[in-house]
Amino acid sequence: MFEITETAVADNLEAARTFAKRLRGLGCKFALDDFGVGHGSFTYLRALPVDYLKIDIQFVRNLLRNEEDRQVVQAIVGVARQFDIETIAEGVEDEATVDELRRMGVDYAQGFWIGRPVALSELWDADTQRLGAAYAAQP
Repeated sequence: MFEITETAVADNLEAARTFAKRLRGLGCKFALDDFGVGHGSFTYLRALPVDYLKIDIQFVRNLLRNEEDRQVVQAIVGVARQFDIETIAEGVEDEATVDELRRMGVDYAQGFWIGRPVALSELWDADTQRLGAAYAAQP
């Protein structure tokens, strides 16, 4: 999956559309990052082959305490469903927020509660060890 921010799309919509179509042609997925922050969100949904909307952290961070943020997240989920697009909430830092996002119909979450960022080399090593252990356990 490749991500592009709304602000990058705003700078050059045609280049973003070409980029997204090329990725799709290669079998890649495409995510529109920081959704809801920009001013042309609906234009981008119409113009780009989007698979995922990433709900910006500013709407997720205070979701449990701020009714306006809750309404924005619910609206983004509703729009995504209308366009048959999956949603990803950014900045999830506690279990209560994960539970509420699940209740609201958000498809995926990312943030410190899910897992801390790691160096790619560490991720590769951990994955290789996991696969090696699974292979060794095969009869």
